[in-house]
Amino acid sequence: MMQTIARGTVALVNAAKKLQQLQARLLDGEVKDHLEHMEPYGFSAHPQPGAEVVVVFVDGDRSHGLAIVAADRRYRLTHLAAGEVALYDDLGHSVVLRRTGIAINGGGHPISISNTPQLVITGGDVVADGISLKNHIHGSVQTGSGTTGAPQ
Repeated sequence: MMQTIARGTVALVNAAKKLQQLQARLLDGEVKDHLEHMEPYGFSAHPQPGAEVVVVFVDGDRSHGLAIVAADRRYRLTHLAAGEVALYDDLGHSVVLRRTGIAINGGGHPISISNTPQLVITGGDVVADGISLKNHIHGSVQTGSGTTGAPQ
């Protein structure tokens, strides 16, 4: 049993494979190459060197390990309420499914929605820099074919 599970840190990542491969430094100075990183369906992440990893060796065979989880406490979001879920990275980007709504943080970078023919928002309003899409007013209104001032 002692040979079936190991804990260590990620040293290198080969993300070009269909099943990502890791090199990990395990306890007692053991280095293992070509560990297949088993990720949940629909989710993929490229862990940073130093991330912690749990490796399973089926039947204790140390020649072929499976990395079943890679975690990185350096960047993990804290203070989530019970039941909340978060997606995050090392740059401060995050999507948090909070009890009170969904919070998206771009970490100071642009947020892009692409390749969609239509963006539909129902049952609410869009507010940008304090200006409501539904309830804003325009100043400097002119009659006829004139233009208005910017939304207020």
